[in-house]
Amino acid sequence: MLTFVGAGLASLDDLTCNGLKAIKQANFLYLDAYTSLMPGFAEELKELTGKDVKPADRELVEETDEIIEKAKNHDVVFIVIGDPLSATTHTDLILRAVDSHVQFKIIHNTSIMTAVGCCGLQLYNFGATVSIPFWDELGTPDSFYDKLLWNFSAGLHTLCLLDIKVKERSAENILRERKVYEPPRYMSCGHAAYQLLQIIERRSSADIGLSSDCLAIGLARIGSTDQVIAVSTLKEMGRGHPAESNIGKQTPITAALGGPLHSLIVPSQLHPVEEEFLGCFVRSSRDFPALPKVFAPTPAVGVDVVRELFRNHNNLVSNVRNAVRNPIIHYSVSLYPSWLVTKPFLLSLA
Repeated sequence: MLTFVGAGLASLDDLTCNGLKAIKQANFLYLDAYTSLMPGFAEELKELTGKDVKPADRELVEETDEIIEKAKNHDVVFIVIGDPLSATTHTDLILRAVDSHVQFKIIHNTSIMTAVGCCGLQLYNFGATVSIPFWDELGTPDSFYDKLLWNFSAGLHTLCLLDIKVKERSAENILRERKVYEPPRYMSCGHAAYQLLQIIERRSSADIGLSSDCLAIGLARIGSTDQVIAVSTLKEMGRGHPAESNIGKQTPITAALGGPLHSLIVPSQLHPVEEEFLGCFVRSSRDFPALPKVFAPTPAVGVDVVRELFRNHNNLVSNVRNAVRNPIIHYSVSLYPSWLVTKPFLLSLA
């Protein structure tokens, strides 16, 4: 039996009763060590249960059948930070278990996909989630931007999952088949905003696109006692970020957000309740210290400043959505599939 157990977001305390029961009954424990991060989890779990927890890196999970083979005759638990089905690689492991006639079970838990609602944006108003990868000498991929822009023009917020590099090899070491690994890297909100700004500039000739003045919401260590929410614009979020050759330094907002893990939200049209929720956070950061900290783009944070930020953002969204409604522009935008471009009425947005 192969049981996938979600560990939650922040600490050992986030384990569900069912998850802990499965762990105590297991013969072998594996911990996903490359799609997310929870410092100290394995050590605390061993102290609680007396069981060894083997870190499972990408090579072990994706390139070997060790987990599947053991699950044929033993109870194996594969622990995933967040929810087991938040990462596609875990779906692949399930399919391989099915192909090998290994029974499996899934014990769910919270993940950033649901906890993102803590910032005040309504989950119903989110579109497809995107992943922002690190750029390197092999390229500067930006295909995720098309999906982000699609969400934006449809009035849907976008959750951006930021890249994690753990036990990864450089291009040179891969080509030379050397098992030499790079130091761990965790993308910050400032880094992600910087890359988005580069894409916006690169595509500035397009008819429709995001603006550097669009709202950006940075999330750090959501679910933990020191979680932080940063409300700003893309321009401010990425301001002062070094050139690509010097990537690694912190930006002012990244410093405020602190250490990993980070996620970034690019909102679309804000509902009045969403605006009120975000504005409430800003007021509460002073009056109710127990609530998550919120940093606005100016040193002297005032509710009027934040509301003006929201108004400007909503105006930018309206301009993009109005452009999408224009049939003349439809035919010149490569973002949409050809079957949609030839039927502009299908893109009519309420």
